Amino acid sequence: MGEKVIELIKALKLKAMLSTYEELSHKAAKENISYEDYLLILLEEEYSRRKDASIKTRVIKARFPFIKTIEEFDFSFQPGLRQKELINLTSLSFIDKKENIIFIGPPGVGKTHLSVGIGIRACMAQLRVLFIPAQKLMEELIIASKDGSIAERLLYYSRLHLLIIDELGYMPVNKEQANLLFQLISLRYERASTILTSNYGFDEWGHIFDDQVVAQAIIDRLIHHAHIFPINGESYRIKDKLRRGGNRT
Repeated sequence: MGEKVIELIKALKLKAMLSTYEELSHKAAKENISYEDYLLILLEEEYSRRKDASIKTRVIKARFPFIKTIEEFDFSFQPGLRQKELINLTSLSFIDKKENIIFIGPPGVGKTHLSVGIGIRACMAQLRVLFIPAQKLMEELIIASKDGSIAERLLYYSRLHLLIIDELGYMPVNKEQANLLFQLISLRYERASTILTSNYGFDEWGHIFDDQVVAQAIIDRLIHHAHIFPINGESYRIKDKLRRGGNRT
């Protein structure tokens, strides 16, 4: 009887159940656990394993540059950041409401860390997430435009629950790129959430885009339903470098 059960568990690929079945069987017999409770424990083990595996897969597919959580962020180093509002957003209610989050500030202040932290929370909620540097996004859109797959590529981006576009502004955006980005933002407008980080304020986006009309249209759609966080503190990288220097001294 036991061998047949194990054979069926393997056939159904219930890996967590396979690892706990025999041990739990002996425990159930010894402690007189009811059939219903025994089955419930087995199913909970299997569900937990599958959920963990799903989250790991989503984190890999999201292509984060590193793994850092919101809990690891040093809010004391950025006292001007609206911590309570930001923590509330980790409930992911902004995704339900199809709202955006925009982090603006100089390099090193934690924009990417915050974006990744929220992205990981979304993966844990088993949502579709993608992290992509702005320049990489532009390259992919241009390639898709030239090889005729732009409609398919835009559709893929539009179906993500959360798209994180990192570091817009490090490289200029030409008219062709701007038009493609506008198409993407328009597709996601009021349909899905976007997190965007930039080292330029909106009034400085003229330094980024060749086409001012398209730039304004993109801004309008991004900020219409958005939580905007300016971060004007010091750089974490400089802080860490100074601390290491101090330790050597």
